[in-house]
Amino acid sequence: MSRVISLGTFALMILIPSLIVVFGSFKTDAEVYNKPLSLPSVWNLDNYRRLLGDSDLDVSFRNSVFVTVLSVALTLVFASLASFAIARMVTVSKKILAGIFALGLAIPAQINIVPIYYIFRDLGLTNSFFGLILINITTTLPISIFILTAFFREISKEMYEASEVDGASPFRIYRSIALPLSRPAMGATAIFLFVINWNDLLWPLLLIQESGKKTLPLAMLAYRGEYFVSFSMLFTAVMVASLPMIIMYLMMQRSFIAGLTAGAVKG
Repeated sequence: MSRVISLGTFALMILIPSLIVVFGSFKTDAEVYNKPLSLPSVWNLDNYRRLLGDSDLDVSFRNSVFVTVLSVALTLVFASLASFAIARMVTVSKKILAGIFALGLAIPAQINIVPIYYIFRDLGLTNSFFGLILINITTTLPISIFILTAFFREISKEMYEASEVDGASPFRIYRSIALPLSRPAMGATAIFLFVINWNDLLWPLLLIQESGKKTLPLAMLAYRGEYFVSFSMLFTAVMVASLPMIIMYLMMQRSFIAGLTAGAVKG
């Protein structure tokens, strides 16, 4: 009974704010302020028409897609290579490398905002997609390596040894054996990274000033003024910004579920 109550409470904590956002996207600002929990008096798509007619938001949406896709793809490449190496090492270097990447989890990159900004400014990486992608890779690489290393360790040593006997190089083993077997883990990690990079506001806010290079979360700040917040448009923007994450999950849900359950049952 306690489990049902706990799960029910947790579900309501997620459902109620989600419904406020969904219903709010069909309301006017006055309705959102006066009746935040009620249904819209008139269901219309005026907010969506206004939002989709905003050319600046369209540019920001494309910028977010470009930055997120490249950030996720490159992070998976680097993380999978590093994870494979760590999982296959049998020397003390294995523990040293694992410890170094674990420090990346223990020390948040946000505490280094000031030096990061000055370094990127001196290198000419502000107002640059390359700089934004670089900081995304840097900040998400430790957690990606942590996740993928656990899956690479689950692959039986006999498969690696058999490949080595057949004369396969380490890179060939990585490409032909480790990667195909780790697709569930790669899919789960990809969804995890996509959500982090797509919703990121801190680094674009720090590094991007040009309006033409703003990402979607940064562009959504335009609906928040000093004295007034247009919640109806903000909720509409949140709904539109959530669509790529929903599509990403629907396309890769099998890999995501398999990645979460991999290694749960042995024997």
